[in-house]
Amino acid sequence: MKLKPLNDNVLIKRVESEERTASGIIIPDAAKERPQRGTVLAVGPGKGEIKMTVKEGETVLFAKYAGTEFKVDGEELVMMRQDDILAIVE
Repeated sequence: MKLKPLNDNVLIKRVESEERTASGIIIPDAAKERPQRGTVLAVGPGKGEIKMTVKEGETVLFAKYAGTEFKVDGEELVMMRQDDILAIVE
């Protein structure tokens, strides 16, 4: 299924966090925090005077509880407004 966000919405796939610490300790699933980093899969056209500054393929940082999570074809995705994106990772 292909999704095209409307207005100033952005479709993001979370990037999984590391399973080991720098010292080599394995982190169990129950202790992991939700990743706040993801890859932009699709971007809406914008809304009114709001121009879209993120592009498909960029890696971004976003607020911990931002957006709406859902599954499409077995993949967990997040749809959020561009305002919820904090930074673009370069």
